[in-house]
Amino acid sequence: MSMKEYYARRAAEYEKIYLKPERQADLRRMEEIAGDAFPGLSILEVACGTGYWTKFAAASAKSILATDFNDEVLELAKQKDYGTCAVSFQRADAYTLEGVPPWFDAGFHAFWWSHIPKRRIEEFLEAFHSRLATNAPVMMIDNLYVEGSSTPVSRTDENGDTFQTRTLEDGSVYEVLKNFPTPEEIRAQLESHCRNIEIKLLDYCWVAKYRLS
Repeated sequence: MSMKEYYARRAAEYEKIYLKPERQADLRRMEEIAGDAFPGLSILEVACGTGYWTKFAAASAKSILATDFNDEVLELAKQKDYGTCAVSFQRADAYTLEGVPPWFDAGFHAFWWSHIPKRRIEEFLEAFHSRLATNAPVMMIDNLYVEGSSTPVSRTDENGDTFQTRTLEDGSVYEVLKNFPTPEEIRAQLESHCRNIEIKLLDYCWVAKYRLS
């Protein structure tokens, strides 16, 4: 089953991952970071899912166009309260962003980088950055692999992508691509596209910030 189909099936239970007790301190810290990251800016968010992180980015942003490929999660995202921030939603493929207008002030994505096949990272960055203004700040957050908390890696393919076996509440089982890059790998993948790369490691997650060249 494709990643799109998996997340469509998972939509209703998506946010339960944020209930893990050991991750609460990290989550509060990332919520604060996201809330302060975009004061007065117009954000393009990729892979917004159910809008969990959109809600926190909206705390300081002027506006957000939140995109995802799945109508199922977008419908859930539309039901959230985003305060005074002007939040709109659009179905879009992250690898092309066809139909998404250019020149947003900032870019954001949460827990998406780890699902990009390594061979498609350049493709994603070219599409994403083409919709952002020169000097736009970008922030992304994602998981670290932590033994005992993270779902174990079930296999690694010939491209170096790693996979997890996940079970939904209905008992269905899926193999999902989930990479856990090191800070050095993240930096190497970004450095030809941007400047001022900052990567912060928390206990269970990482936060990366940079500006377009």
